[in-house]
Amino acid sequence: MWTALALTTVLAAAPAESLDLKNVRLTNGILGQERKDDKYLPGDVFVVSFDIDGLKTKDDGQVFYSIGMELTRKGKEKPEFKEDPKDFFDVNSLGGTSLPRAAVITLGLDTVPGEYTTKVIVKDRQAKTEKELTRTFTVLKPQFGFVRVFVTDAANNPAPPVGVPGQHLNVHYALVGFDVGKDKNPHIAIEVQVLDDAQKPTLPTALKNEIKMAPKEAAGLMRFYPTQLTLNRAGKFTVSLKATDKISGKTSDLKLDLNVLNVK
Repeated sequence: MWTALALTTVLAAAPAESLDLKNVRLTNGILGQERKDDKYLPGDVFVVSFDIDGLKTKDDGQVFYSIGMELTRKGKEKPEFKEDPKDFFDVNSLGGTSLPRAAVITLGLDTVPGEYTTKVIVKDRQAKTEKELTRTFTVLKPQFGFVRVFVTDAANNPAPPVGVPGQHLNVHYALVGFDVGKDKNPHIAIEVQVLDDAQKPTLPTALKNEIKMAPKEAAGLMRFYPTQLTLNRAGKFTVSLKATDKISGKTSDLKLDLNVLNVK
């Protein structure tokens, strides 16, 4: 199953002369940090972030554009998924002709392993211009690991891994590829540890949790309650996640950067 959504706007200012798509990168969720690789597990979420540069902008900052997308598997002519262009409207409150956006595709647990190419089509509805970007990524064979890792603010709105002292952020994640015992239930241990800029734990004891119940939302994918982080001081940190499948003995690790800034 495939689902897709072109989401989120973050205002920015950058003058340009013609429509272009810049700063293209794969990210961990919307507004998230850049991924370190382009390999995904079935059940994960593919997010490509980019800046639409050179939009025709009205004097009051209004911009009108559309975004469409399609996904093709290597060796196949027919797209695995296609979404016709959808119209969007925004206001560049900070001036300029640049607008960051993100396009999202949810990979089903039944996604066939292989190489995929996503094409994003952006149209400036005022200037009547169009630009495309393509990005290739690999879907791996099913295995134990983290998927759907992203950060939200206290109200569960998409947020970057950046904050200020006094703020709360939530780290969301799920697991796939775990085994189940004779009772049809998994047994997974989770550890979450925050490390400082010297990669030393900020607390003597990691946050720990064990799950011994079958996932209810979808067989083969287990979502966890988000880990809440209280940002009580400025600094550069790393959020370290470790999962252990107690039945198979397999482990999976993931690290996210976190930057807490003083407001001056």
